[in-house]
Amino acid sequence: MALGRGTGGLSAVLRRRIGRAALAVDAAVTAWMYESGRRWRDGYADFSAYMDRFHVSGLARIGVELACETLTLGLGAALVVLTFAQLAFRETSDDWLKKQDLAVTFQDRYGVEVGRRGILHDDSVTLDQYPDYLIKCVLGTEDRRFFEHWGIDPIGTLRALTVNARSSGVVQGGSTITQQLAKNLFLSNERTLDRKIREVFLALWLEFRLSKRDILKLYLDRAYMGGGTFGVQAAAEFYFGKSVKDVSLAESAMLAGLFKAPTKFAPHINLPAARARAADVLNNLVDAGFMTQSQIFVALRNPATPVERERESSPDWYLDWAFDQVKRLADSGKLGANRVLTVRTALDTALQAHAEEAIEDQLREHGPAYHAKQAATVIIEPTTGAVRAIVGGRDYGVSQFNRATDALRQPGSSFKPYVYLTAILSGKFKPTTIVVDSPVCIGNWCPHNYGGKYYGALPLATALAKSLNTVAVKLSIALGNPKHGVYEAAKEGRAMIRDTARKMGVTAPLVDTVSMPIGADEVSVIEHSASYSVFANGGKRVFPYAVVDVRNSKGDVIFRQNGDGRQPERIFPESAIVEMDSMLTKVVEEGTGQRAILEGIKVGGKTGTTNGYKDAWFCGFTGNLNGCVWFGNDDDTSMGNMTGGSLPAQTWHDIMEFAHRGLEPKPLPGFPIGATPAASAATATVVAPGIVSVPNVLTHRSGEALGAVEKLFRAAGGRRAELGQPASRSFRAVGGDEIR
Repeated sequence: MALGRGTGGLSAVLRRRIGRAALAVDAAVTAWMYESGRRWRDGYADFSAYMDRFHVSGLARIGVELACETLTLGLGAALVVLTFAQLAFRETSDDWLKKQDLAVTFQDRYGVEVGRRGILHDDSVTLDQYPDYLIKCVLGTEDRRFFEHWGIDPIGTLRALTVNARSSGVVQGGSTITQQLAKNLFLSNERTLDRKIREVFLALWLEFRLSKRDILKLYLDRAYMGGGTFGVQAAAEFYFGKSVKDVSLAESAMLAGLFKAPTKFAPHINLPAARARAADVLNNLVDAGFMTQSQIFVALRNPATPVERERESSPDWYLDWAFDQVKRLADSGKLGANRVLTVRTALDTALQAHAEEAIEDQLREHGPAYHAKQAATVIIEPTTGAVRAIVGGRDYGVSQFNRATDALRQPGSSFKPYVYLTAILSGKFKPTTIVVDSPVCIGNWCPHNYGGKYYGALPLATALAKSLNTVAVKLSIALGNPKHGVYEAAKEGRAMIRDTARKMGVTAPLVDTVSMPIGADEVSVIEHSASYSVFANGGKRVFPYAVVDVRNSKGDVIFRQNGDGRQPERIFPESAIVEMDSMLTKVVEEGTGQRAILEGIKVGGKTGTTNGYKDAWFCGFTGNLNGCVWFGNDDDTSMGNMTGGSLPAQTWHDIMEFAHRGLEPKPLPGFPIGATPAASAATATVVAPGIVSVPNVLTHRSGEALGAVEKLFRAAGGRRAELGQPASRSFRAVGGDEIR
């Protein structure tokens, strides 16, 4: 009992001590909070009393408020500016100034010099050696306040806007020399707000990194001057046969006039326009206060005369692409330390010139009616990947942007061969497999053929020749697992189609959308062309190239494509390609691509037209050559009912007809020379809902009926031909594709 009382007493003492300790802590916290509150109140009172000294009212307060709002908006604008600046500065790198330190002389496939690229051959003349009046001509016309502004010139821009508004047209440009250099060094010629914003930031960056003299020298060395020349020194040699150090005032004015539109004002192409432009440059000298009227009088009365040159075209788009390949070889170390190079390319100069002429002829004659302003093409040797010609647009002098290699456009139905090849490779389909053209939906997306017309049961080859949208979509569904439902099966099928396109050479993103099987994704002309080589060579992927071999300054070969480059790789069995070619030749002979027919030469191919007639394609091949032709507009506007079976197919025909002159025709896989497409003996099978099997046999009565219908169509076609009308016509399918 005594022990129990002692234990109880100890517990009571412990509880009292804990209670007192808790009260002490509570008191300390309360005291701290009270003291902190008092100090905060005293501090706030002191702060308020101090800030009262700055109290303003009336107009002064309005000014303060405006200043505060300006600061807030300025900080927000600074964040936006910083965001855009980051996008612009990604274009630069530590070695940006050495990006063109190669001096490359290019030859065509026969070893004839066709042009040069690089910077070493352009900077042989220092800025101090340039005539003073040449510098004044350039500044007076391009950027009068060059030595006063900081990369962008608000005053000059405002003056240009005022002059242009008074003239109701673009008379003066608002870009400074620094902005133009930034575009030449880092950006393309696309006319977008994003590009212009990046141009401004890069101009400011250049002003920070370089002196004014360095910027001016780079601009004079790297600007395109027409005639395949880059830089004023090369232009002086080309147009006047002399160094830039020796040009006269009249010649300087003509050179300075080339910066605005080098092709339009090139003196060897349009001497009257070049002289008129030079007169404007001379008058600008007086307006800018650089010279007096008496000083330019002699130059005005005695305009410059260029040396005699033929009106020659330079394969500039091809050379730009070839130069990029050379730079990649140099960056990868395959050229060692060599920087002065002679490169033999796969270029066929005659074919290149004819391709440019064919595109210009079509655009000049038919472009206005179709509202078409641009076109591009690539011609490839299918067995090797050698690129014979590249046309990146209508006029290199106006826009150096290469639409054949750098632009991505929707291919429309020209994408469908990837779909059909995937179907053939799956083993579920043959060209004679009977499919049903009928309505189909994936979720709430339901593609249609033109006018909502459906053809019912027909062979797979005929469906491709008619370019039916619904069949292409049904194939994507049938390629997947039907147990997974339509949506998942279609997704699985599209993954297989994308894999086929990847194997053939398409590196574009190919975003997974339900409309991918009918060509809604974007591809480049050169990749699309190279992929079609698979159909021409029997199932091998080729890697398009321009560089055949490279020699250093001593003449030693340091790189050969045949050995050092990437060689063709077999990716598909030839039997599958033979079946595809039997269908693709039918597209040309009986379907939408009849304008591409070459007399005596077997041709396969596919047309393509996108939604709103924004892109029109024809991709075709023979045993010798293949390639794609694209028509469209840079601003993505409609071309007014142009289909792939119209100008693209006709242009492809005109180019290939010239290209095959003197060539020994090579057979397509499965088609010996002179042979006609042979029907496959394969039988149809049931493969998916909506794609059904029907007997591939007609009764005698049905055969007679079809024969009579065929005679009627042939007779109608003959009458149309006599009237000079095309035998077939292409239409756009609802949902963005053509069906005929």
